[in-house]
Amino acid sequence: MQETIMLVEDDEGLNRGICFALKKDGYQVLSSSSIQNASRLMKENKVDLVLLDLNLPDGDGLDFCNEIRQTSQIPIIILSARDLETDEIIGFEMGADDYIVKPFSLSVLKVRISAMLRRSFRIENDTKDDREWLESGNIRLCKDTMQVLLNNEEIELSNTEYKLLKLFLENQGKVLLKEQILDAIWDKDANFVDENTLPVNIRRLRLKLEEKPSDPVFLQTVHGMGYIWREGA
Repeated sequence: MQETIMLVEDDEGLNRGICFALKKDGYQVLSSSSIQNASRLMKENKVDLVLLDLNLPDGDGLDFCNEIRQTSQIPIIILSARDLETDEIIGFEMGADDYIVKPFSLSVLKVRISAMLRRSFRIENDTKDDREWLESGNIRLCKDTMQVLLNNEEIELSNTEYKLLKLFLENQGKVLLKEQILDAIWDKDANFVDENTLPVNIRRLRLKLEEKPSDPVFLQTVHGMGYIWREGA
């Protein structure tokens, strides 16, 4: 995938040189010499990284850096002739991810860009969750990892308890007959299941999930029939 870099630099020669070097390395480059134009480019394009000069004709790059950071977490590398330590500190405080003092080597700049994009890619992928979850109130069950969360904290369930919870979450709001549950969780004809097995496991599940197991909010008994999981209770 071709990454898009936006360069905001009003020095025409430097702008042209950086654009040439980055395009040669396979990047798509959006070039701007002003904050106003850069802001427009940001809105019209998906930008993966920003190279930002500070002394721009229509404002301070630090203000634009802060503006970007209000709505986006894309990497921002400041390119500036301001070489005081306080300048760098302010740059980072305004949301910059890196600060390179002019003059600089194009080779160093390209290495910094590559490292920043790799880090950004890892963070983006770490925050994506393609796993399939079943949810009800403060309870979440991950079908891919068999992980169960209660108030966002993982709890331990036995294999049978997990299967029961999964069955109920997949059938929220429906009365499940005892025979249906036995058929789904244990032997198809329930020939080898003790009659107390189901209520014992239901009780254990309530103890782990319900605030008041004796007066359950989620997993309720339907007398003479079976059990029901109340949706989003």
